[in-house]
Amino acid sequence: MSDGGPGDGDGGDGVLSRLSLNQETVRQWSLPELADGCARAGVRGVGLWRAPVRDYGVAAAARLVRDAGLEVTSLCRGGFFTAEDPGERAAALEDNRAAIDEAAVLGTGTLVLVSGGLPPGSRDLSGARERIADALAQLAPYAAGRGVRLALEPLHPMYAADRCVVSTLAQALDLAERFPAGQVGVVVDTYHLWWDDTVGAGIARAGGAGGAGSRIAAFQLADWVTPLPEGVLLGRGQLGDGSVDLRWFRERVDAAGYRGPIEVEIFSPALWARDGAEVLAEIVERFATHVR
Repeated sequence: MSDGGPGDGDGGDGVLSRLSLNQETVRQWSLPELADGCARAGVRGVGLWRAPVRDYGVAAAARLVRDAGLEVTSLCRGGFFTAEDPGERAAALEDNRAAIDEAAVLGTGTLVLVSGGLPPGSRDLSGARERIADALAQLAPYAAGRGVRLALEPLHPMYAADRCVVSTLAQALDLAERFPAGQVGVVVDTYHLWWDDTVGAGIARAGGAGGAGSRIAAFQLADWVTPLPEGVLLGRGQLGDGSVDLRWFRERVDAAGYRGPIEVEIFSPALWARDGAEVLAEIVERFATHVR
């Protein structure tokens, strides 16, 4: 699925047809189980992660998903660009080029990037963000040549020290806008951005002049529940269980011109302990109730 692809429109059925299931939401499923389960449920898109795809075989995974009639809506993840050591930076660039190649084989135009946290002992946020820009300058043309767009994902500020120094959509756009929109976009993830009272303006900015949705490369959903059951990393909530106005986000993203997939990405041991088909059926129902 891509901007302007199947499932266009603001009507209920059109929105529901854009539902994509991220692989980590049903970690208990193998890749073949994921493909079969989504096909049986009528979910047409899947977001994949590099480690299980590599374990299965990238080309084999591409065939599996394609034969199931599914589309890979994103690949996660690349990134981790903030190291100061030249050797570490070179290794990160090499790994990201491999991730771009994997995305191309899978047929997805979106590689999600988690930018990286502060190097040990550093307090220089601005310097870390500039190193992200330096890495993007080297990788964006390489990705474009393979039909892949780099998608910067801002994470909740609780991750800024160790995982992602890009905490807001505005910060992500400040970096992405240094490059052509077709090469570098942003991820709108409700779990990470729901708290920010400037996110509506950021989504409109990401849409660009005329509402073309030009910088929005991916739109992901999870809810924020309190108290966080497993800490911030594994504490994501099922749709409708928490504080996030999911429909508000969907309406704002649509208004910005985005017509691509809407990917449900929930890291939750409680969901992983359940039957995968039951979890997916619940997601479809919650999506229709709280997002459509």
